[in-house]
Amino acid sequence: MKKEAIITLPHTDLRVRSLRVHVITDETLSLIDDMKSAALDWEDSRPHEVAVALAAVQIDRLERVVIVREDFEDKSNRSFTVLINPEITKREGEPVTEPEGCLSVSDVYGMVPRHPKVRVKALNEEGQEVKIKAEGFVARVLQHEIDHTNGVVFVDHIDEQLEAFYTLSESGDLEKISYDDVKASGIFRD
Repeated sequence: MKKEAIITLPHTDLRVRSLRVHVITDETLSLIDDMKSAALDWEDSRPHEVAVALAAVQIDRLERVVIVREDFEDKSNRSFTVLINPEITKREGEPVTEPEGCLSVSDVYGMVPRHPKVRVKALNEEGQEVKIKAEGFVARVLQHEIDHTNGVVFVDHIDEQLEAFYTLSESGDLEKISYDDVKASGIFRD
């Protein structure tokens, strides 16, 4: 699957809650492969970015499936952890505001508050329960992707904050962008 399969705002399916996966089938495993190939194809087209994670809804499949990169620092490691029906069971600490981007929000980044620690439970692709204790960037990524399964996009956390938005320069640095330009792009809920 190619990066063009990744849907972007204002596509309405990004605002829809995904359905639980009741049985892991060959179709589920094929979906996971499609997600990985779409994420990696997107990454290959972006010199300064890594496809750290993807939710199934981002390729327009309303199923509660998430993939998370196993190594965020090494682009040559193209392995992902699969989480089926992920849910946050505990959030810890005062939210920390840091920049986030999203494959489904073209060229817009925002300063998003997230809890610094979370606990998540899910199934892996073999149907076995996994429990994850995460902090820092991994905790942020998990909250971001689980939001996707609930029809929430990162901009929903900051849509009224005029100074919260950025774009990536050609050199890979974040540069402020006008709130009016972001609002005009149609990425906020009506």
